[in-house]
Amino acid sequence: MNIQFFKYEGIGNDFIMIDNRKKDFIPNHFVIKKLCDRHYGIGADGLILLENDTEHTFLMRYFNADGYEGTMCGNGGRCFAWFANNLGITNSKIYFRAIDGLHHAQITAQNKVEAIVKLKMNDVKDIGYNNNYRILNTGSPHIIIPVENIDDINVFSEGRKIRYSPQFEREGINVNFVRVTDGKITIRTYERGVEDETLACGTGAVASALVTLLDQKEVLSPVTVYARGGKLKVYAQLSAGKFINVWLEGPATSVFEGTIRI
Repeated sequence: MNIQFFKYEGIGNDFIMIDNRKKDFIPNHFVIKKLCDRHYGIGADGLILLENDTEHTFLMRYFNADGYEGTMCGNGGRCFAWFANNLGITNSKIYFRAIDGLHHAQITAQNKVEAIVKLKMNDVKDIGYNNNYRILNTGSPHIIIPVENIDDINVFSEGRKIRYSPQFEREGINVNFVRVTDGKITIRTYERGVEDETLACGTGAVASALVTLLDQKEVLSPVTVYARGGKLKVYAQLSAGKFINVWLEGPATSVFEGTIRI
């Protein structure tokens, strides 16, 4: 069976997109893992299905590169909104449901292949400590570890140690190494499900920005977060002990499309 696919990326965080409104593609973790493989498949950090939804316009289903359905993906959500726009099923104001609830996206600028997409994230209220590190959930669970020499960190080995430590091994956690210098946030992320460093992580950028806004009062929203693949902007307001009006903004790019035999 041949399946049409589309490849998108958001500052290097790349995704296979499939229009699955007719339910032609049956998710299978072995198949998805192979499709995401960079040697034997299309290659991607994850796969996203666009499906019909009973309550809202459409549904975003996100699968990690390991083939299993994951939690919310911020860059994936931004690319998903641009994908839906390119399919002609929505306009510049987009509403869709993901695993963590309803999301609103806005396309603020665009050309034939790229758009600037602003995605509304859920409110965040529980930011905790673990051995002086911050832990929070921005649609996916994250741990924020401040570092001085971010370029010298072996993200794969150090991130893997934490992700597979006894506390986090069962559910997994995304590990973010963060440096803040003169209000500038630089981030490198080990992503669970991918089980490696990725060029960017949207929910990780949000988590890093919120922790910085909480801990460093001189830093104000919007915050620019620099990942290895590019930069994102995070908007947020702290109100009554929680962050509200949280938005993630950055480019989403259509890379190529094709068909593949399943």
